Amino acid sequence: MKGTSSRARLSFLALLLCLNLGPFVPSGGSTRPPAPLGRLIDLGGYKLHLACTGTGSPTVVLSAGAGDFSFDWALVQPVVARTTRVCSYDRNAEAWSDLGPKPRTAHQEVYDLNRLLTTAGEHPPYILVGQSLGGMIARLFAQQYPGETQGLVLVDSFHEDTQLSLNGKLVRVRTLAKDRPIPAPRQSINASDRLTDDEIKKIEDFISRVIGRPKIDPPFDRLPPEAQQDRLWALSQPKHYAEGDSYLAEEAARLYEEDSKTEHPLGQIPLIVLTRSRDDYPAAVAEVLSKEHKEQQASLARLSSAGKQIVVPNSGHHIQLDAPDAVVTAIRDVLNASRSAKR
Repeated sequence: MKGTSSRARLSFLALLLCLNLGPFVPSGGSTRPPAPLGRLIDLGGYKLHLACTGTGSPTVVLSAGAGDFSFDWALVQPVVARTTRVCSYDRNAEAWSDLGPKPRTAHQEVYDLNRLLTTAGEHPPYILVGQSLGGMIARLFAQQYPGETQGLVLVDSFHEDTQLSLNGKLVRVRTLAKDRPIPAPRQSINASDRLTDDEIKKIEDFISRVIGRPKIDPPFDRLPPEAQQDRLWALSQPKHYAEGDSYLAEEAARLYEEDSKTEHPLGQIPLIVLTRSRDDYPAAVAEVLSKEHKEQQASLARLSSAGKQIVVPNSGHHIQLDAPDAVVTAIRDVLNASRSAKR
């Protein structure tokens, strides 16, 4: 965590704060590893956690926001499982999942997610549901595996033209891109992908000095007690603070360029965009960012000619916690539309 790695991590943290992803960390958590909710699937020397419930097709795949976990879907997944198969997962370095290959890009995650589902014996077609940065994962998955994707639900999704506050100024994420290619995904890890003892020590010192002990703040206090305990444990793990996606600017820039070339980049796929009704931006930038967020969310619905936007009343960024019924209903509607299209 030094040199460019530190700067990349700070930029990523700034993005998380700008997007109002909620408390990144926290006071009083347990470090005892709880039993995984699902299975740990080996993808080449590293294991990712996948929790699937219910039966039926298409299978719904839930992708959490940056810094969040599979169990943060606890108010949604059990309800969806009553009508079809549904899977949540932890991206590399989160909760029960191991650190994966560096750099930990969105493209690597999409590649890993496809391999994770296949290796675990899950079968397409899929309905991808992505919240915040998970929305970018859902979109990339649909673009890279169109034959496996039958619908999308974007839950207050990240937009590739979003702005963050950097050094007191608003800067578009994509404009931070450097003239470098996005590394191709890898199928295995090596020693350099793991955290060294020195890196772990620095992370633990950072947690002690800056973060403090984990606690449950709103809206995560809406989670069931078991999920809250899992969250306290997951937030206490040093790997949670390992360097994130240092190519996020390049990936946002590529997505922005690709989407600008086509009126409906996702074709006619069933798509519902759920948008929060409540913002929590700093006062100095609230008016600008709130207006832009509304416009960008509306543009996400135009990714498909069958896209529809719904502004969810009384909801913040984590709509799946503030208004889980709205997410369940959107998933049900996309399921029904995708099934009708297959007849």
